[in-house]
Amino acid sequence: MSRTSGGRTATGPGPSTDPFDNLPELAALRTAAQARDWAGTQAFFAGLDSADKVSFASGLLADMAGVEHYLEQAAAARPGDPLPRTLLAERYIRIGWEIRSSLRAEHVSREQFDQFHAWLRKAEQLLIEVCAEQPGYAPAWTARLITARGLQLGQSEARRRYDRLSARHPHHYRAQSLLLQQLCPKWGGSWEAAHGFARECASAAPDGSDAGVLVADAHIEHWLDLDSGEDTAYMRGLPVRDDLRHAAEVSVLHPGHRPGWEWIGAHSTFAMAFSLGGHREDAARHFAALGDRATEYPWAYLPDWRNQFAKFRKAALATL
Repeated sequence: MSRTSGGRTATGPGPSTDPFDNLPELAALRTAAQARDWAGTQAFFAGLDSADKVSFASGLLADMAGVEHYLEQAAAARPGDPLPRTLLAERYIRIGWEIRSSLRAEHVSREQFDQFHAWLRKAEQLLIEVCAEQPGYAPAWTARLITARGLQLGQSEARRRYDRLSARHPHHYRAQSLLLQQLCPKWGGSWEAAHGFARECASAAPDGSDAGVLVADAHIEHWLDLDSGEDTAYMRGLPVRDDLRHAAEVSVLHPGHRPGWEWIGAHSTFAMAFSLGGHREDAARHFAALGDRATEYPWAYLPDWRNQFAKFRKAALATL
């Protein structure tokens, strides 16, 4: 699975995973996008007070089918504005990734790869233009971390792009989570690099930030790569448990934590990581915070994940 946004709409029993329902402050973006209203879309983004929020909202808009049509019109009408081109590039990336699917490379056809790369190249061209005109524009550099991975430009190029962004936005959560994916072995990295980067981000960030969840992300990705039996033993290990506990305490469980738009994804990730290790009491604090909300990532790594979520939640909350 490619982690490119904070969650997608899902149907069926289980927790709500629709970010627009879970975060009511995003309602204006959905209304504008559904109406194909560029002025409303622009007004929504103009009201955001951080690069993290702009990037988060860009990923959500990219998930909405058909928005590329009004974004293309906006980009053509406002050639000097970086926002419509960046939003359009994010949408092109999502179209391409949906064609590719979330399967491992050996299960993706040549035709799928050709179409996937074609959409990513369209996005990359828009983003290159934006970054040339405005070198400090974080949303474009963030999106270029996805195109770097999809176009297989390599570890060095992905890190160069991240470094350009982090020089001005040192704790940009979405950019960090995207680079973490690149650093995993499935994209040409290593577990040493992935875990090292996650811990580096968590230790460098202010206490109470979301960066600690990257530690849990790395462990879940590592778990996913292990054979059956080894994966459970890995998550049950005390070093992993203690790593997760420390990461949670300095991030979402820290007294200074102020939930932003990533908080549901952060608690979802910790809840799953602790649950996979059988650490029900640790998981309980995160399930309690979530209530009946969640994000599909990383739960969708599990088969029949909604039922498994319910079972893990019931077992964890029974310890309270």
